[in-house]
Amino acid sequence: MADEKTEFTRSGGNVFADLGLPHSDQLIAKADLALQIKSIATHRHLTQEQTAELLGTSQPTVSDLFAGKLAGFSMERLIRFLNALDRDVRIVICRKPRGREHATVKVAPHLAGTPPNDDCREAAAGA
Repeated sequence: MADEKTEFTRSGGNVFADLGLPHSDQLIAKADLALQIKSIATHRHLTQEQTAELLGTSQPTVSDLFAGKLAGFSMERLIRFLNALDRDVRIVICRKPRGREHATVKVAPHLAGTPPNDDCREAAAGA
C-alpha cells in the first residue's frame, strides 16, 4: 500500500461560496433556517406529516426541506415556518466593515444555554 497523502481545501465557512455559487450568503442563510426548522421538529419528536400540518404544507414539501432541497423555498417562507413553530425571528441590519468588499446575509441561531425568551425580551425592550 502506497503512502499517499490526501489533499483537501479548508472551507471558508460557507460551502456554497467554496463552490463558487452566486448568492452564496443567501444560500447558506436558507440552509441555516431550514436546519433550525428541522432541529425544532426533531426536538419535538414530530413526524414529517405532523410538521407539515403545523407549517400548513404537505409532507413531501417537509421531506424536501429536511433533505436540504431548498430551491422552492424563499427566505420569507422559511421565516413563516419558524413563526408557525412558535419562534420569533429577528432581522438585524448592520453596516458592513470597510475592509469587506460585499455586504452579507447571515443567520445567527439561538445560542445554547441561553433561554430563548430572554433574548427576545431583551430585543423587544431595546426596540
